[in-house]
Amino acid sequence: MTDLFDRRQVLTALSVAGAAGLLPAGFTPAHAAGSLTLGAPDVFSFEALKAMAVDLAAKPYAAPRQPDPEIVSKIDYERWGQITFNTESALFADGPGQFPVTFFHIGKFFPKSVEMYVVDADQARPIVYNQAMFDMPANSPAKQLPQGVGFAGFRIQEPRSGKPDWHKNDWAAFLGAAYFRAIGELYQYGLSARGVAVNTAVADRDEEFPDFTRFYIETPTSDDTIVVNALLDGPSLTGAYRFQMTRGKGVTMEIEHTLNLRKDIARLGIAPLTTMYWFSETKKDTAIDWRPEVHDSDGLALWTGTGERIWRPLNNPERTTASSFSDHSPRGYGALQRDRVFDHYLDGVFYDRRPSLWVEPGSDWGAGAVQLIEIPTDDEIHDNVVATWVPAEPATAGKTYAFKYKLFWVANEPHPSPLAKCVATRLGRGGQPGLPRPAGVRKFMVEFLGGPLENLSFGVKPEAVLNTSRGTFTPYVYTEAVPDGVNGHWRAQFDLVVDGTDPVEMRCYLKIGNDILTETWAFQYHPF
Repeated sequence: MTDLFDRRQVLTALSVAGAAGLLPAGFTPAHAAGSLTLGAPDVFSFEALKAMAVDLAAKPYAAPRQPDPEIVSKIDYERWGQITFNTESALFADGPGQFPVTFFHIGKFFPKSVEMYVVDADQARPIVYNQAMFDMPANSPAKQLPQGVGFAGFRIQEPRSGKPDWHKNDWAAFLGAAYFRAIGELYQYGLSARGVAVNTAVADRDEEFPDFTRFYIETPTSDDTIVVNALLDGPSLTGAYRFQMTRGKGVTMEIEHTLNLRKDIARLGIAPLTTMYWFSETKKDTAIDWRPEVHDSDGLALWTGTGERIWRPLNNPERTTASSFSDHSPRGYGALQRDRVFDHYLDGVFYDRRPSLWVEPGSDWGAGAVQLIEIPTDDEIHDNVVATWVPAEPATAGKTYAFKYKLFWVANEPHPSPLAKCVATRLGRGGQPGLPRPAGVRKFMVEFLGGPLENLSFGVKPEAVLNTSRGTFTPYVYTEAVPDGVNGHWRAQFDLVVDGTDPVEMRCYLKIGNDILTETWAFQYHPF
């Protein structure tokens, strides 16, 4: 089973919830304001949550509760959108901390019940679903649901004392399976992260989508950070997670988690990123859409354990493909949106503002690979690209894993390379203008910008270093400054001659002598 996650479900959910017109309310650990009802306290700690996950892994898997499927199936998008959270019941609306927390109602597309708890010191109290927490039409099917059915997820509102208005804006949301997302410094949602990826694009196995079944939201102790703990459960594994989330220029999440395997897993993905790439200037079918480009991310950036910087432009292939970048102790990787020019998108949903998402290991991850999975799509509603770390050792039943890492939801890499970066990949017919264009020949124009290229002396021309897994490059390989008047903007041009339709792995970088000037462009070409 492929990972064609319907991103429109989440985007619709966030846009509908974001228009709720929130009003302040109060909360203290000792009582709940409005209609927020808390249950009896119980002892809580992250260590206890990890023990809970271990115990759960020893038991047969039980799917999350789905309240009255017949009623919930009637809460479609239109009816679900009419249900708004009554923020007299918001958590932390008057403090402590700066971030009120609101909740999503269950519905047809988010039917699973997720338990919510608020933690004060070492005590956790369940937040009990009450219809009075939500405003809904008198004839809403949700009126037929009993008390205590639970929630679909939650979101964290912007600071009460800052801009934009927290009543209408949130900066992080957890909704659907183990998916979560945050806005970046450009104030847009885009790609998603996941708690874990299980058997994504494995030929003989269905992909699993484990669920966050419980959230423990800690009472804030600072004005810029909120901590959330989560219990994960799925057919093949369980897990305990701790998210320390900071709202600054963008959003930073420090994540610690443990995993306990019930079953063997063919592809275990750690810190998975899920994004959408339909088409760009690299390749666009004739008249497929009126916009020049449609994507949440345009490439995968890698900073390897040896220090190499790699840029892999994304593809929308004809068939599902998996690319593996073997590494040891990686320094980071991310799904980035580098093209920030509005005229390249022309869309009111602001693809030019979508966040980049960078993963920075917080411990030595050892041997493994960053794997990039690209799935065909013919529309923008599907998240069709997954990037994740896959440990080298087989993921077998009974194993436990512990990982720490940071997620940076920002505009650009949090640790930019001093080298020139790749800013465009363009393909066209090979051969020479005015002469017959030979079959099986493809022209590539790879553009680099900045870094040492800005300081080249007049008349100095960098050399393009090329490698290919198959096929040959024609003798007509050259570099030139892009004639746009932008200092440090260079491109490499070359033709590839190749037979057949099997993918071709290509690499290119620019150098002068022994000095490398650019990151490495790594591209998977699909001949046709």
